[in-house]
Amino acid sequence: MSKTLIRGAKVLGGEPQDVLIDGATVERVGTGLEAGDATVIEAQGQILLPGLVDLHTHLREPGREDSETVLTGTRAAASGGYTAVFAMANTFPVADTAGVVEQVYRLGKESGYCDVQPIGAVTVGLEGKKLAELGAMHESAAGVTVFSDDGKCVDDAVMMRRALEYVKAFGGVIAQHAQEPRLTEGAQMNEGIVSAELGLGGWPAVAEESIIARDVLLAEHVGSRVHICHLSTAGSVEIVRWAKSRGIDVTAEVTPHHLLLTDELVRSYNPVYKVNPPLRTERDVMALREALADGTIDIVATDHAPHPHEDKDCEWAAAAMGMVGLETALSVVQQTMVETGLLDWAGVADRMSFRPAVIGGAKGHGRPVSAGEPANLTLVDPAYRGAVDPAGFASRSRNTPYEGRELPGRVTHTFLRGRATVVDGKLA
Repeated sequence: MSKTLIRGAKVLGGEPQDVLIDGATVERVGTGLEAGDATVIEAQGQILLPGLVDLHTHLREPGREDSETVLTGTRAAASGGYTAVFAMANTFPVADTAGVVEQVYRLGKESGYCDVQPIGAVTVGLEGKKLAELGAMHESAAGVTVFSDDGKCVDDAVMMRRALEYVKAFGGVIAQHAQEPRLTEGAQMNEGIVSAELGLGGWPAVAEESIIARDVLLAEHVGSRVHICHLSTAGSVEIVRWAKSRGIDVTAEVTPHHLLLTDELVRSYNPVYKVNPPLRTERDVMALREALADGTIDIVATDHAPHPHEDKDCEWAAAAMGMVGLETALSVVQQTMVETGLLDWAGVADRMSFRPAVIGGAKGHGRPVSAGEPANLTLVDPAYRGAVDPAGFASRSRNTPYEGRELPGRVTHTFLRGRATVVDGKLA
């Protein structure tokens, strides 16, 4: 395999260094390294991060290839600086058996743009009535360790307890979509002043917070691990902070869109802003940023949710919920966390690579940029500014809330085990 010398990059935002990649691994990190026969990338002013890891991606295959496939989704991931993604189970058929998760795992291997780790369903068909084949999925070639009914909540407390007990045996984790269904029947947006003025059905914060409170107590009782998907309210932050102070084994994620956008945007009635959980208030957004900064929220996860044009280009009530996010996540985090002084680039690496890799058990990812480590790397130009143009997305879908919005930063190169998947901002 060829050699690549990245010259003068700021590793995790620190002092400029040279990084020599030989084959699939980082050979040396230092200054004044000789290129020899290596391909040289002049990276002065750029930030070198470990390859990003997304614990919450919807790749839609099998069953909804009209919105995304494993190939197009992993191309989008590479474009956004990701070298590993965890694929949610709400496919058709649902990823609730060893056979389906192995299919997704193999498709990821074939794509070659980033590693794909399937997430298994907690219950059969996401119906909340019977535990899925958790053990068989874990023992399969896919080696599943994260399980979620995302898109639906495991709202039955007994079922949730059984799932937590089951995965404890092999160190697995249940990732909960916290939404009390009876409190959100007919919900169209965040419940608050804006929903009242627009006359749209409200999704109250307590519908999320009550499930999180229940589940951290269940996790404490069982002695198991629970992960909170797309946490979105200030109250949820306080519950997770309290749970961690008690030593409960809980982790939590926030999406880029919940770090930036508010329910005021729903006044446009543009369905691109329709998402679950919904966009919340400015107060919630600020609480989420502070919680990500202080570690109460462990990671950023995209909840990349692609939809075909016809599912979004319709009246608000009929529109599907969800936004694409893999190709804009790092830019949003730069704007909301780095440029506000809440995180430095080492903190970004922690929240978007190191920690998600640990939570999901992504081997070879989220590793230090040092000699002997796998060369899963992302090079970012933080000085870049540009308007988001979904026409240039690698994703099959275009339902981004950022169209026309200027965002900072651009991924110039992504390396998966030393092989460039993105070169000069374009897919290799």
